Amino acid sequence: MYTPAITGTGVFTPSQIITNAELVKAFNAFADKTNTQNAGAIEAGEIEPLAHSSEEFILKASGIEQRYVMDKSGVLDPDVMHPKLRQREDDEPSIMAEMALDAAKKALEQAGRTAADVDLVICAASNLERAYPAVAIEIQQLLGCPGFAFDMNVACSSATFGIQAAADMVRSGSVRAALVVNPEICSGHLEWRDRDCHFIFGDVATATLIERKEDAQGPHFEILSTRCATQFSNNIRNNNGYLRRSRPDGVKDRRDMQFMQNGRKVFKEVLPMVSKHIADHMADNEIANTDLKRLWLHQANKAMNDFIGKKVLGRTPEDGEQPNILQDYANTSSAGSIIAFSQNSNDLSVGDLGLICSFGAGYSVGSVILRRNA
Repeated sequence: MYTPAITGTGVFTPSQIITNAELVKAFNAFADKTNTQNAGAIEAGEIEPLAHSSEEFILKASGIEQRYVMDKSGVLDPDVMHPKLRQREDDEPSIMAEMALDAAKKALEQAGRTAADVDLVICAASNLERAYPAVAIEIQQLLGCPGFAFDMNVACSSATFGIQAAADMVRSGSVRAALVVNPEICSGHLEWRDRDCHFIFGDVATATLIERKEDAQGPHFEILSTRCATQFSNNIRNNNGYLRRSRPDGVKDRRDMQFMQNGRKVFKEVLPMVSKHIADHMADNEIANTDLKRLWLHQANKAMNDFIGKKVLGRTPEDGEQPNILQDYANTSSAGSIIAFSQNSNDLSVGDLGLICSFGAGYSVGSVILRRNA
């Protein structure tokens, strides 16, 4: 048995930014246009008019100030309200593979490794742009890695579930090094025309290299323990599956074909589940909350993270103990906790303990306990 360790991480950040001000302007223009088109039905009381959004509403509801996206022109066009991404030819790299490639190269560079050192690539993401061939195998080919690759989807928990799978294989000796990549084009499944959620998501890609601790070329984080849990719920759902054309009304632009969420139920049900999951994971590894130096949480909502941080630590987290990046990136699904880890871990000292946790649709929750090594 070997000890797995995180030796490198990488983050690909799109070049385009949508501020809350830009988003509100576009949404309100769409709302006004829609209300004008439906003026008769609204006056007759048949439908409710669309309400305006505001910067204050978005910031209070989420803590988000901006988001990175692969295409802002379509999202900000009141007549489109979704990203416009070019259809690529089959012999071109897919957009998800291209994003992941950038993040993966950064992770390899940080670890002092090359693609030839990687035995396994896992593409773990909340959405995959095609059913097959696996995006992970395409990334493997573009990088030039030997071994094997596969896709994984556990919504916003995909990264931590992928890390557990990779760590288990490194621990058993079946692979020596594994890349877990998380390309997230969340702008593609977000319903930008829904005031309650139009501000939630952004696009990004992250990569994490996991290898044997004794193979580490420099500073690294030993993976002490991983834990995953799932519990079925319909409160976060997207029905835009590959069988949609097989149903009589499948090709219509239905609301349930984009991201849907019952926010109040999610908040009420997920927070106790996640808090207990982390507490039990720590207790089973004899780690007290006073031992924990850093919490890298899923970046969905500031209020949720503040609640979990206070519950886990037994007090309000101090500055830096539970870093948030969603004010800049928004919710990037599975990649959020990895961005937080990548950008807020180098300052820890040898022996310091930290915990990565992601959670979301499923419901699902995954946690990884880490110790900083020289």
